[in-house]
Amino acid sequence: MAGTWFHLTSSFLIVCYVIGFLISTVVAENHQRPPTVLPLSLSSRNHSLHRHVDNLRRRLFQSKLSGSTPNARLRLYDDLLSNGYHTARVRIGSPPQEFALIVDTGSTVTYVPCSSCSHCGNHQLEIKRTGSSLRILFLVRIQDSRFQPEMSSTYQPVKCNPSCNCDDEQKQCTYHRRYAEMSSSSGVLGEDLVSFGNESELMPQRAVFGCENVETGDLYNQRADGIMGLGRGRLSIMDQLVDKGVIGDSFSLCYGGMDVDGGAMVLGKITPPPDMVFSHSDPFRSPYYNIEMKEIHVAGKRLELPDGAFDGRHGTVLDSGTTYAYFRRDAFAAFRDAILSAVHFLKRIPGPDPNYNDICFTGAGRDVSQLPKIFPQVEMVFNNGKKLLLSPENYLFRHSKASGAYCLGIFPNSESTTLLGGIVVRNTLVTYDRSNDRIGFLNTNCSELWRRVQFSGAPAPTPLVSPSKDTKIEIPSVLSPSGSPSNVLPGSFHVGFITFDMSISTTDSNLKSILKELTELISEELEVDNSQVRLLNVTSQEKDYLVRWGIFPAEPANYISNTIARSIILRLRDHRMQLPERFGNYKLMEWNAEPQRKLTSWQHRFLIMLVGSVTTLILSLSAIGIWLVHRQRQQTAYEPVGASIPERYLQPLQS
Repeated sequence: MAGTWFHLTSSFLIVCYVIGFLISTVVAENHQRPPTVLPLSLSSRNHSLHRHVDNLRRRLFQSKLSGSTPNARLRLYDDLLSNGYHTARVRIGSPPQEFALIVDTGSTVTYVPCSSCSHCGNHQLEIKRTGSSLRILFLVRIQDSRFQPEMSSTYQPVKCNPSCNCDDEQKQCTYHRRYAEMSSSSGVLGEDLVSFGNESELMPQRAVFGCENVETGDLYNQRADGIMGLGRGRLSIMDQLVDKGVIGDSFSLCYGGMDVDGGAMVLGKITPPPDMVFSHSDPFRSPYYNIEMKEIHVAGKRLELPDGAFDGRHGTVLDSGTTYAYFRRDAFAAFRDAILSAVHFLKRIPGPDPNYNDICFTGAGRDVSQLPKIFPQVEMVFNNGKKLLLSPENYLFRHSKASGAYCLGIFPNSESTTLLGGIVVRNTLVTYDRSNDRIGFLNTNCSELWRRVQFSGAPAPTPLVSPSKDTKIEIPSVLSPSGSPSNVLPGSFHVGFITFDMSISTTDSNLKSILKELTELISEELEVDNSQVRLLNVTSQEKDYLVRWGIFPAEPANYISNTIARSIILRLRDHRMQLPERFGNYKLMEWNAEPQRKLTSWQHRFLIMLVGSVTTLILSLSAIGIWLVHRQRQQTAYEPVGASIPERYLQPLQS
């Protein structure tokens, strides 16, 4: 009976051993298996028939989506007139590599310089805000960013296929783009995770982008890293996100006004404000975003132009990557003459660049808010009778060499197409409603609108006011999908720690004491424990010290709760930290919330194998122990019943 029990127990333990080993192996293999990736079908040309089929397919797909798709909300940087463009910060890869990309509705490819680039410029952006005396400066610095595919664990090259142009080795798809100013970009196509920053509720998504190997012309000399293509096309970041079903088929841009940097961008649908005016946009007429503009009024008078003056080859095209506006020659002449007639009392002066015959005026003063009292009101009239009001900042730019002088930002075009660049839509919310073939416009304050992008569920600090009217524009939940509130942290995002940079310029040789005092002050102002504020790094830069701080979870927690993290971030972002006067003033440009640390794939595999091995070892030792006990019992002498027993002498009892 004991032998039978032993054999059963041993068999059971052996089976457990085998099962434990198989489970650990299978689970480890599952963690090692890469995610399934469906390659995008690339098209070298966009025929109207293909666009028609794609449009119908996309609309059918969008109609099945719920109204609660998230948005990608991004802050825009840079001054339109100083740099010629606005940029958004986009991160690519795992770990993410950050790039400053020009927001371009006229391009269909998103691309960044590749680490293998043989002819790329030194792109670098540095944003600074300074204080006084002992200067404290928060900054974001992006220096010569180049994407390194070998550093990203999620990067995959787009393999050569019949739908794309291929490299010389016939291994990877390539792209090539040439622009009107004769600059160009070419490289290979890759696929990786693209994320849109901490203030976006859209999670990182896989997308195809260009890894640039050669750039020429203005692209080589510009400070921005690359292009974010928002146009119509299969490689467009918009088309890719829409086809994946993660956003609605719409996006919105809002550029800051004259002398105001930045703005806001939302990828995905928003609720259009009631005062927004729309124009039809025909996707089959051209690959560019166009509107149906019928006529222009200056100071209430219609420009005397033949019918169809703004209905040339591609119609009236909106291009966020273009700085100024361009009318066909007769339309430009009529517009110029109407402006000159309205401001005949202003003195004409030469433009800032002697190579161009700019039309400039002096005597209007430096206060932009007073320009509507001097320069005439302009109205763009659409085919449906709706009107878009243009204030002077929408057709003028500030003279760079003469104080209180302005120049006309409308120029003649040798072609019949009317091109409207970023200057025309300053302080204007523009919604590219692709699902309904229309583009909407709303005069608003884009700086205030960015606050609403972040706090769409809460009232803004001040109402939005049209730059040309005294009427208030109420936009309840304008940028919140389905009325859902916007958070500074996306979804169930667990914050592992928060970092920010501080630059200190001081003559005090005892930097250590200053940093120690700053640590205590930061903990008090952010209402966290002193042990949670840690000095991460100090770098000397000439007369300045670049200091990186980190806010970590209170022990024994391994992450910061969303409530506390949101409070910390809002205090940093809204400059609520009140430091003593001897530390000067500061402005925070960026914060970085790192997610809770998770095990990597190899750590998962190691842990699973470790658990499996330990379990197997325990079962094996148990089996060996049972076998040894059984063996010891087997070796004990067995005496059957009836066997003779040798006589034993009894010891006498001790009395």
